[in-house]
Amino acid sequence: MKKALLALAIGGFGIGMTEFVIMGILPEVAGALEISIPQAGHFISAYALGVVVGAPLLTAFGNKMPAHRVLLLLMIWFTIFNTLSAFANSYTWLLISRFLSGLPHGAFFGIGAVVAGKLAKPGKDAQAIAIMFTGLTVANVIGVPLGTWLGQNFYWGVSFLAVGVVGILAILSIKFWMPEFASSNSSGFKKDVQVLKKPELWLIILLTTIGTGGFFAWYSYIALLITDVAGWDDTIVSYAMILAGLGMVAGNFLGAKLAELFSPIKAVIIALVLMVIALISNSFLAYDQIGVLVMTFIIPVIALCLATPIQMAVINSAKGSEMLGSSLNQSAFNMGNASGAYFAGLPIAYGYGIVSAQYVGAVMAAIGILLGISVLLIRRQRSVELQMSNS
Repeated sequence: MKKALLALAIGGFGIGMTEFVIMGILPEVAGALEISIPQAGHFISAYALGVVVGAPLLTAFGNKMPAHRVLLLLMIWFTIFNTLSAFANSYTWLLISRFLSGLPHGAFFGIGAVVAGKLAKPGKDAQAIAIMFTGLTVANVIGVPLGTWLGQNFYWGVSFLAVGVVGILAILSIKFWMPEFASSNSSGFKKDVQVLKKPELWLIILLTTIGTGGFFAWYSYIALLITDVAGWDDTIVSYAMILAGLGMVAGNFLGAKLAELFSPIKAVIIALVLMVIALISNSFLAYDQIGVLVMTFIIPVIALCLATPIQMAVINSAKGSEMLGSSLNQSAFNMGNASGAYFAGLPIAYGYGIVSAQYVGAVMAAIGILLGISVLLIRRQRSVELQMSNS
């Protein structure tokens, strides 16, 4: 079991590395391809779009195949197109390869979360899912800084070659360490999509999109908070990002503990309440050089407390179509990334300052709390109706 979970974590490391390393080498990419920085930003959007599109489509494509085989194929796809990205010599080539690189992201984490739960001992599924997400969090501590350094000191394409090497390691580890699963008992995609008729599932997916968007409203403008608001030199930003990555690692395992102590959806609500408090506090602490660094660690701790519980909540809500529901939630995470950055940018564009993004994030997290409470109310109503029908 440990080796199989490690295989999932290695795949998560590669995915986390490729998703975020582009942000650190954007100037080098823009210079090499002779495009503007805003144009280079399209490569980030293209990857995110690939995640949103690929999660349900690739999960549907592999819903009749054994899970270990689907994971292997997804990682082969990931490795090929990330490696091709390293050799892109035009805007169009890199844009297409980034989109194609993003396609397996959501399906891998979505299917991987279900597989991790199956591999776990009874009552330990939260810890197993957290181990898979460890790869993503550790990537922010080691993989992204290393990939950024390689891209800045050699050539930007070397960053994606490094991702390709991680992809090969993931392929080999899945091939040799992942146990074989029986073919899925799915009744087919048409039957699986029936789960989408559940209001509870859509509420959780909406919760993921809006609630986690509160974190990305902060994370998208972290560099400006540290330099323009707190007054640190630009050189501190890379160290602050490592600090944020360490917070993500800690929060990932703390979230698993919360999911074990409470129900997954209650753990999500608790984390979002803490997120609201942290973001509002940061609107004051961001002006202090020490305070901003303390919150750079604390906010990611709280944010990653959401990852495992919310994934478990979706899986529990999508019984019979767990992989589809789990993959859709990964699309929701990326929509949260985009929506958080967009909505937080609006008051900044109107001249309200960088700190205004904290209030936008707090409002988004608060909406997530209301959605989580709505899920609990739906479940309570369903329980009452079930008791009445049995009596």
